[in-house]
Parts: sequence; structure tokens; C-alpha cells
Amino acid sequence: MSSIFDNLGIDPGIIIIILLVLTIFLLVKSVSSSMRLSRLERKYKTFMKGSDAQSLEKIFVRKFAQIDKLYEAKEDHEHDILFIKKNLEKMFSKYGVEKYDAFDDVGGKLSFALALLDKDNTGLILNAVHSRDNCFLYLKEIVKGESYVMLSQEEVEALRKAVNFGLGDMEEN
Repeated sequence: MSSIFDNLGIDPGIIIIILLVLTIFLLVKSVSSSMRLSRLERKYKTFMKGSDAQSLEKIFVRKFAQIDKLYEAKEDHEHDILFIKKNLEKMFSKYGVEKYDAFDDVGGKLSFALALLDKDNTGLILNAVHSRDNCFLYLKEIVKGESYVMLSQEEVEALRKAVNFGLGDMEEN
């Protein structure tokens, strides 16, 4: 065989070195693959620990059923949120209260004006006038922050508080 290498003009020592390097490279690749396979086998055993294929399949079926239930619940919640958003625009979200003494002979500020407004400053003012003998309740409509009926000083103050409701909180921050 040495004569073949001599005829080709190749030194047999170079061939041996190349084969040695190739053997070492293949040995390193083999050890690396073996270690990866060992890690994968450990993960597989951990995953399958205490489970046969049927019980694992049941677990998957149960988890997919739970995912389906969560999806249905999400759909219901989205519907409810849209319903709440739609109705939130119609409800009173701002208020203002002004307590006062309607008459000099009655103390304790038992009379009050209560303004209830939505986000567009449309709503109503309730004015409860308390006297010694009676209590009268008046209602006045508010449209976009204004009344078509003349308002008392207390009603104007309650309306001002309602229109500016929440603005004081933002100024403090």
C-alpha cells in the first residue's frame, strides 16, 4: 500500500494525521450527540413519568376542553363589556351636591340641591327644600350643562360641581 502512496507522491504520515484528526472529530461529534440524546431522554421520561399513552391523551383532551371553555368565557366577557360600554354612556357619572338652609327658622342645612349628569353634562337637578312643616322636591332638566328653567344659587353651585366633577383630582396629580 505504501507503493500506492509513493506513486501518488503522498506521504503516508500525512494520511495518518488526517485520519487521526477525522477520528477525533467524529469521536467529539459522537459524544456530543450522545449527551444531547441523554438530555432528551431525561426530558421525555420526566414528561411521561407516571403516565401511559392513554392517560396522557386524556390529559390533552381535558386541557383542550378547558381551552374551549376559556374561549367561550372570553366571548361572553367581550359581549358583556360591550353591553356595559354602551350603557355606561347613558348613566349618570358626575354629581354635585350643595346643602343649604332654605329658611331662617330651620337650621342644620337640611335642604339640598343635587345635580346628576352624564358624560355630556346632560341630566337633572333635584332640589329638596325642607321647612318645619314640609319638604318639597323639585326636578329641573339639564341639557349639555344648561337649564331652560331659571336655577337658584344653590342649584347653580350644584351644577357647577357636577360639571367639574373629577377635574380637581386631575389637577392634584
